[in-house]
Amino acid sequence: MPDCTVQYTTLSHQSSLQSVSLRPRSLSSTVTGRVRALPYPYILRASLKKMKETVYLLNMFSDYVPPAEIEETLSQAAIVAADIHAESRSVHVAAHSERYVPRRIVEAMEREAAALYGLARLDISLTHPETELQKIEPEELMMLFVSRNSMTRGSLAGAKWSWEGEKLTVALRANGRAAIEELAPQVQQELRERFAAPVTIAVEAGAALEGKALFDAMDTMRQEEIDRYPTVQARQQAAAPRQETQDSPTFYGKPFRGSAVAMKDMSMDMGTIILEGKVFAVDHKELTKRNAYVVKFDMTDNTNSIRVSRFLEAKEAKPIIENVQVGSVLRVQGKLIEDRFENDMVLKPYAIMSGSLPKRKDLATEGKRVELHLHTTMSNMDALTDTAAAVKTAAAWGHKAIAITDHGVAQSFPDAMKAASKAKVAGTDENIKILYGCEGYYVNDVDDRIVVHGTQEMSFDDEYVAFDLETTGLSSRNDHIIEIGAVILKRGEEIDRFQTFVDPEMPLSPKIIELTGITPDMLVGAPKLGEVLPKFLDFIGGRVLVAHNSDFDTGFIRNACESLGYPYTYTAVDTLILSQNMLPQLSKFKLDIVSNALSLPDFNHHRAGDDAMTCGLIMDRLMTKMEEELDIHTLQAVNPAMISLRSKGRVTDRHARHIIIFAKNQVGLRNLYHLISDSNLKYFKRVPRMPKSSILEMREGLIIGSACEAGELFQAIIDGKSEDELRRIASFYDYLEIQPLANNRFMLDKGIAKDMEDLRNFNRTVVRLGRELGKLVVATGDVHFLNPEDETFRHILLATKGFEDADKPNPLYFRTTDEMLEEFSYLGKEKAYEVVVTNPNLIADMCESLRPVPHNLFAPKIENSVEDLKRLVYGKFRRLYGDNPPELMTKRVETELHDIINCHYDVIYMSAQKLVQNSLEHGYLVGSRGSVGSSIVAYMSGITEVNSFPPHYRCPNPECKFATFDVPKGYGCGADLPDAICPKCGTKFEKDGFNIPFETFLGFGGDKVPDIDLNFSGEYQAKAHAYCIEMFGKSHVFRAGTIGTVAEKTAFGYVKKYLSERGKTANRAEEARLAAGCVGVRRTTGQHPGGLVVIPQENEIWDFCPVQHPADDPNADQITTHFEYHSMEENLLKLDMLGHDDPTMIRMMEDMTGVDAKTIPLDDKRTMSIFTSSKELGYENDKILGPTGAVAIPEFNTKFTRGMLMDTMPERFDTLLRLSGFSHGTDVWLGNAKDLITSKTATVDQAIGCRDDIMLYLISCGMPEKRSFKIMEAVRKGRGLPEGAEQEMIDAGVPDWYIGSCKKIKYLFPKAHAVAYVMMAFRIAWFKVYHPLAFYAAYFYRRSQKGGFDAVLMTHGKEAIMANMEAIENNENSTDKDEDLLTTMEVVYEYYLRGFEFLPIDIYKSHATKFLIQDGKLLPPFVSISGLGENAAWDLMNGREGKSFISIEEVALACPKVSKTHIQMLKDAGAFGSLPDTSQISLF
Repeated sequence: MPDCTVQYTTLSHQSSLQSVSLRPRSLSSTVTGRVRALPYPYILRASLKKMKETVYLLNMFSDYVPPAEIEETLSQAAIVAADIHAESRSVHVAAHSERYVPRRIVEAMEREAAALYGLARLDISLTHPETELQKIEPEELMMLFVSRNSMTRGSLAGAKWSWEGEKLTVALRANGRAAIEELAPQVQQELRERFAAPVTIAVEAGAALEGKALFDAMDTMRQEEIDRYPTVQARQQAAAPRQETQDSPTFYGKPFRGSAVAMKDMSMDMGTIILEGKVFAVDHKELTKRNAYVVKFDMTDNTNSIRVSRFLEAKEAKPIIENVQVGSVLRVQGKLIEDRFENDMVLKPYAIMSGSLPKRKDLATEGKRVELHLHTTMSNMDALTDTAAAVKTAAAWGHKAIAITDHGVAQSFPDAMKAASKAKVAGTDENIKILYGCEGYYVNDVDDRIVVHGTQEMSFDDEYVAFDLETTGLSSRNDHIIEIGAVILKRGEEIDRFQTFVDPEMPLSPKIIELTGITPDMLVGAPKLGEVLPKFLDFIGGRVLVAHNSDFDTGFIRNACESLGYPYTYTAVDTLILSQNMLPQLSKFKLDIVSNALSLPDFNHHRAGDDAMTCGLIMDRLMTKMEEELDIHTLQAVNPAMISLRSKGRVTDRHARHIIIFAKNQVGLRNLYHLISDSNLKYFKRVPRMPKSSILEMREGLIIGSACEAGELFQAIIDGKSEDELRRIASFYDYLEIQPLANNRFMLDKGIAKDMEDLRNFNRTVVRLGRELGKLVVATGDVHFLNPEDETFRHILLATKGFEDADKPNPLYFRTTDEMLEEFSYLGKEKAYEVVVTNPNLIADMCESLRPVPHNLFAPKIENSVEDLKRLVYGKFRRLYGDNPPELMTKRVETELHDIINCHYDVIYMSAQKLVQNSLEHGYLVGSRGSVGSSIVAYMSGITEVNSFPPHYRCPNPECKFATFDVPKGYGCGADLPDAICPKCGTKFEKDGFNIPFETFLGFGGDKVPDIDLNFSGEYQAKAHAYCIEMFGKSHVFRAGTIGTVAEKTAFGYVKKYLSERGKTANRAEEARLAAGCVGVRRTTGQHPGGLVVIPQENEIWDFCPVQHPADDPNADQITTHFEYHSMEENLLKLDMLGHDDPTMIRMMEDMTGVDAKTIPLDDKRTMSIFTSSKELGYENDKILGPTGAVAIPEFNTKFTRGMLMDTMPERFDTLLRLSGFSHGTDVWLGNAKDLITSKTATVDQAIGCRDDIMLYLISCGMPEKRSFKIMEAVRKGRGLPEGAEQEMIDAGVPDWYIGSCKKIKYLFPKAHAVAYVMMAFRIAWFKVYHPLAFYAAYFYRRSQKGGFDAVLMTHGKEAIMANMEAIENNENSTDKDEDLLTTMEVVYEYYLRGFEFLPIDIYKSHATKFLIQDGKLLPPFVSISGLGENAAWDLMNGREGKSFISIEEVALACPKVSKTHIQMLKDAGAFGSLPDTSQISLF
């Protein structure tokens, strides 16, 4: 065979393995060699002898990183030969190493490199020189025998291996010699090949044990062997996370084996591959008609992601649907294909089994750390750590505590508390402790900007030296002086001057040349600093120094003194700080600005001599000012006087540093909340600031830490502040903080530090200060995300904020104890342990276990609330049911009242009752939301209209009041009962009761805090809020706060922009993963549209939580709770009072018709009929509106809900309730109840519609009440069935379809809520049937208030409205505004369809905002003209009062708020009739 040339190259993991060369991925450095051409399948073999230069093993596998202890050895292993088989993706490499490498290391490399490069098999054979023979490990020697005969393992257990030259002696502890000797020749041969040595093996047997002696010996050896393994196994597991899974069961497809390919290496030409990863999204699609599924889920290995998708028959799909969940780790064998529907690469699965991904573990054995600096997703657009995940991880690692320290906020506290209640510290029975803290934006308004640094006294009549430096940059550590200018002054008179250039011994940057005007030519021949400095120090003598921003100038002089061996003991005055205190009217304090303010002569700014003179004159003027205004005449009297002046300064104009504040106890927590509140309400500017003066006032119960590199202390160290200054700053803190070097690596890029040693020295300085001052020093991670791979998500977040260095590595992940000990090993083993383990645990021990929100309900007091509640309840109870009601009713009322009063919920009820009563007195009905209608006490006290008793008859005759539950079977609510006559007095019965259990509202025994949600009229909502403040006081009522986080859609936008700006692309699954990583991060805050939180009169708000302005708007009038209101609903009185359209419409219709809506019968047949047919409305089966007449009826107005009506054809009120539950639930109707009903598996009455259905049905099946309640609660929250519940339900005879339905549900609506909504909807429908003009007038009024009615588009007849509807529907670019108008157009179309018409808008007759009924038609208001707002509309109405216009011009003059544009709109709408434009009369 002919020879051929082959390229030897570095292996990479970027492309596919090629069978014709040694470049399985991509080319790098190459070496040409001659090889023999072999036939297909092209197995190549090359000899090192024929190569021009040596190729090393690690060159070939360049992406593989070996363990540090053998990296050097492996790097010297030279390749002898290599076989590459592309078809089977297998590689064999023969190499030679001058140093012995244990086989276990080689095997680990084989596994990891194979996984890294996507190889099915990798074999590495190493040879060594004879001198390395005796270094072979006993374990490896034993495996040479065991690999040939596994039965020899027992014989070799505990054997001793000894060498004499090339002779190996194996001394067995027991018998088995024959089997070992049989294998010895094979082992000898392998050792001879590997070490090129004439190895011989001798076997010596131990005592020939038998019986019990043999058993005991073997048991001892077995136990010894077991004791050896745990640590080694754990390390091997960590080192080889992707090794082939052998025994994991395959739940879909045929069993398979093989190594997984890293997802970043996926390509379409790979054929059948194995991928392993974690599922992060599941989106199976059920194809009911085909009895099939499209199984679809996304998975990732954190290098990339892939969507797994396949069409399968239902039977085939079942194991995937049952086993694949978000969080599952899977190994999937399949083929990468292009999905035409997805237009993306997806994996078509052939087989799926459970997989495993490496889990980070804290391997420290001598004490675990506590993380004292951790940011969660509540650190605004900066951190991604999920609170619960961080708490769970810390507990699993054995950390006894973990801190929460978000930027300026405490909004993760409730989540942290909840997570800690479920997290036991590994190996203990104790829950992990949360350290509640905050990384505040700290402004030192007390002593950071000291005017006088030093203790030297000076009379204002004495001489002083004003000086200024020009330098090559801002760092006193890394930059150099280029000019010194100094002036000795006395009372403003120059005594002497010092000026010189200084050779910086480095080139000047263009920026410095431009700024200072100093060129390199000017520095030619200038003396070096070593020559200049002593002369300058002589010039200073014993005088006080004065400089503008003296920290900068004295920092350079101090460093120069230190480096040249001169003492630095000077006292210095800072005229910058002095100016800020003495000239508060200025907003800026640059040297030239202060000079102008003091009317000093012009000077050549940025030249040292002139700047020094000006600085000296500023000092003179300010000394005179202090003498005259403050009676200060000596230098050491200045600083004390400045404290009072500084407190008048603007905190919001100061640069904020970082500070860590922990609550040590309950007092500290209250003070922390107070500080956070003040930072938001008083000191907010871009960020919420915490002045030192406030911290000092509220320091009790707090622990103060120095924070990160952005903290005051670290910045002072970087700036080269004096030792005294560093000690002064550090003394304020309770503990000092250092962080991993990688956290501060950005300082190298910015020139703040020269090298890593500088960064270490910064930390060493902190450690030294701690030692000298007796302060604890702690090592923290400044955690911003949980795992290293999450860093990409933060890059995306930072990119959205416009950071240029968004992609710079900054590994701010949650580190283990062993990682931190390694990180700080440069401090020495003992000191590293102290700062990583000992001291953080001491801080944790200082903090008590706290609750960020109180445990019990803290309700305000309402005088006589218990008595008033009882009076209201029993009063109405007796009015309706007399003195002898059925026992069930009496027990229900008494039970509820007992639980309510016993749990002190009476104030909650009475608060709601007073608000509802106030609204009713103003003529507005109030609708209830949520489960409040489940409470009969709420009904009897007037809070809700929902009667939760079971269906019953009630006699309205005040002389009778007979009530009975003896009703026909099969009725779910009283409204549907057939009419009946009272057997006692012959009066027609009232029908009532919706059969809702009280427990859905308060649980059993009142263990659920009631949540009373009310729907007020939108027109009355503001008055309801004002009445609440009137009841409880302004300082005790707060708007409920909300937290706005990054939504999924927004996150996708971030990801797409991030990738686009970097010229990158990603498949949809990877885009989804990246987006999911950004979801939930705090962006802003807001306020609940109707929620109010009320605190007790004896408390202040920071007893419970901080407060803030919504959306970080310091000019907002509203003050909201800092915590999201759901986190406090069990602790404080929360009143949810939304503005709603239904009460407003009903009030308007009542006013127009004189009908009391509360008297409308809920069993009216004509009204019920429009939910299935429009015949009652005068039209049938309209092609646009469909068969029903439910258009514009709340709850049933959408096309979706109208479709539900057609699927179910409701004839009863109870069915409408169930449809309301179906439509408001998640995964309740589609793919669930609808399928059950249409397939006749269940009826509408049997299918689950509301949460209460589950509890009542399970109780009816004989299941215990409390268990039924727990199952209902789990299902309605989307948690599926509790553990063991499915079998219990099966045992109780619950059908399979019912159990399956429960499993699908993600959210269930409360029945009481449905009843309240449908009652309102039915009443509105009644007006539509019996008073149509009043109905349409009220509906169009509410639509026009929201900009949803356009008179120009909608008042010109049916044909015009149909044309406008068609135009919107056919417009692919229609806006949300168009879609909103389309909703109204449907109702307008129906209005015309029923034969009604609009009158033209009339300048004399139209109302400002209301539609008026005139002559059987509707007259639109002015505001119905799109673009004409309410102010202009009311101006027209008021301006026409008592007038008769002769022209449009007169109208404009009478209505100043009506613009020319408005006038034109009115003309277009025909509002002016025949009025001329002007009042001028033409004579011709």
